[in-house]
Amino acid sequence: MRLAGPLRVVVIILTAGLTWILVSLLLGTQSGFSRLQQLLSSPENPPTAEPRPRRYKCGLPQPCPEQHLAFRLVSGAANVIGPKICLEDKMLMSSMKNNVGRGLNVALVNGVNGELIDARFFDMWAGDVNELLKFIRTLHEGTLVFVASYDDPATKMNEETRRIFSELGSSVAKELGFRDSWVFVGAKGVQDKSPFEQHTKNSKSTNKYEGWPEALEMEGCIPQRKADGQ
Repeated sequence: MRLAGPLRVVVIILTAGLTWILVSLLLGTQSGFSRLQQLLSSPENPPTAEPRPRRYKCGLPQPCPEQHLAFRLVSGAANVIGPKICLEDKMLMSSMKNNVGRGLNVALVNGVNGELIDARFFDMWAGDVNELLKFIRTLHEGTLVFVASYDDPATKMNEETRRIFSELGSSVAKELGFRDSWVFVGAKGVQDKSPFEQHTKNSKSTNKYEGWPEALEMEGCIPQRKADGQ
């Protein structure tokens, strides 16, 4: 019973304080606003997390310049996770689209407008290399060629296949081996070697997985080809 008086006083003081703060806010006084900020910044109300950095087309950290195509290539991981080919924020090939498979996953793209021409995968372990050759022999000038390996990209490769990829700008097609990881962007009619290529050899001493090297990931911006006559 002796505590009733002090408790009543405390309740009256707290009520008066909160009332003063609310009145101060309504009247627009700075002191009331500052007091509310102090209350809101207490340990019970930690500051919100910083926003995530902005990502651009295909997850690139920076936007591509005008008249450039944004892309991201990811090779397959061992024989478990399929590859991905993204262009201008559109997934051209992926496991989710159910259009990737063991071997070489190849997407052909119009170099002028960035539109997909065709996308297929070719089994380089037990498939027919002639199917791949039919796909890449008669490309139109300026066609972009996106390639991502999965499992084994090279066992069925022959001399003509390696020569054609080399003519498209590849620096490693002639030495590509069993279960190597490879991602590549080339084009019909290029004069120099492509700057968009990564390759990791299958090696027991360096493999990330038991019988395969680590997956490769490559991103960048490709200049669009000008239409004829421009």
